[in-house]
Amino acid sequence: MDDSTRQFSIVDNKTETREILSAVYRALLIKGYNPINQIVGYILSEDPTYITNYNNARGLITRLDRDELLQVLVSSYLEK
Repeated sequence: MDDSTRQFSIVDNKTETREILSAVYRALLIKGYNPINQIVGYILSEDPTYITNYNNARGLITRLDRDELLQVLVSSYLEK
């Protein structure tokens, strides 16, 4: 068993957050999932199994901080 500490690169760029979320959305859509339901499930539970491994979507979504993701989503929604 590997007991070493894992480091994750957290994204702090709004554009990169949008690109990651779009890539995850497309991967879920291609695999036949409802992307909105799956992403919401992930955000609420932080359970990465809501996100497919296809095209490294699960790895991408874990790079996003959930609190910051929610802030970006809410501010984006209210700006429009």
